[in-house]
Amino acid sequence: MEDNKPWALISEVGKQGYIEEVTDILEEYFHIICHKDFLQNSLVLGPKIQTILMWNNRPAAEPSLLSLLPSLKVVSSGGVGIDHLDVPYIASLGVKMTNTPGVVSDATADIAMALLLASARRIVEGHQIAVYSNITCLPLDLMGVEVTGSTLGIIGMGDIGCKIAQRGKGFDMKILYHNRNRRSFEDEHGNSGQHQQRDHPLLGLPNVLITPHVGTNTIATTRKMVLMMVDNADHPLLGLPNVLITPHVGTNTIATTRKMVLMMVDNALAVLNGHVVPNEVKPKLLH
Repeated sequence: MEDNKPWALISEVGKQGYIEEVTDILEEYFHIICHKDFLQNSLVLGPKIQTILMWNNRPAAEPSLLSLLPSLKVVSSGGVGIDHLDVPYIASLGVKMTNTPGVVSDATADIAMALLLASARRIVEGHQIAVYSNITCLPLDLMGVEVTGSTLGIIGMGDIGCKIAQRGKGFDMKILYHNRNRRSFEDEHGNSGQHQQRDHPLLGLPNVLITPHVGTNTIATTRKMVLMMVDNADHPLLGLPNVLITPHVGTNTIATTRKMVLMMVDNALAVLNGHVVPNEVKPKLLH
């Protein structure tokens, strides 16, 4: 059984790679080779590797690496986004690609609601006052915005947007949304409507070419600004008390990470065993 396990290339365990809590899943189904070890013996290991199990977009599926993997059958990527993959090129090599949609939605929706609540009720500002100031009396102007019974406007009612709407219903929120397609269950979760009526706007749009003219320029500009702030600790926006910025931690729970890795394993094994491939990423989906 041990000798029959396929070989998989991963980035590393620890640091920016896989957490220790998922290595049991990887090792149950694959002979695992870390990228650093692979590069030290690529001539021997290259022909053995049949799958890249990509986490945090690593190891990068670049031509320089792919040329060393003549037996590669599938790149199994963790997460939904695929902008880190050169899909047409990889497909031209006869290599399939997969991602992990759906499984990330609950944890990501939890983060969205956490940010909404923290922003509306000014939690971080209150924390700063309680911990880092000499103020002994609560400022009268530390007034938040009501969440319960308010209106939530969701732009992009995909799977994550629907999960956010479910959580909003728990706060008796009225749900308005804008989506390319009208949701079939809108009476249960929300109604397509004008977002001028909303108290709390929330963007849930993918960063893909299929959403032109739906705030794409604004979203791209905002993303560029946030990326600039990462490289500029003195950016004015970082000093505003009413601005909350988190790292990309939407899926960062052990439970969700294990679910993602299990789905990655299932995707890869389906390809290697000649089964129907779940969650396959195909070039035509990009057009």
